[in-house]
Amino acid sequence: MARRYKQGTARAQGALLPPRVEDYVSETNLVRAIDAYVNTLDLQALGFTNTEDDLTAGQPAFELALLLKLY
Repeated sequence: MARRYKQGTARAQGALLPPRVEDYVSETNLVRAIDAYVNTLDLQALGFTNTEDDLTAGQPAFELALLLKLY
């Protein structure tokens, strides 16, 4: 089955140090507000490209919402 986006480690996945990726960010950190806000956006309606479901050869793209959160 073809994947649309690259798959990363889930935030709740256990790790060596710290036990979870979520433990790096406090509950009151601004990054959580950014995460929630970007999840509410309709990126295709905002003009972001590469939001269609057409698959091409090569590595799958990174999910656009994740890239926006990093920016």
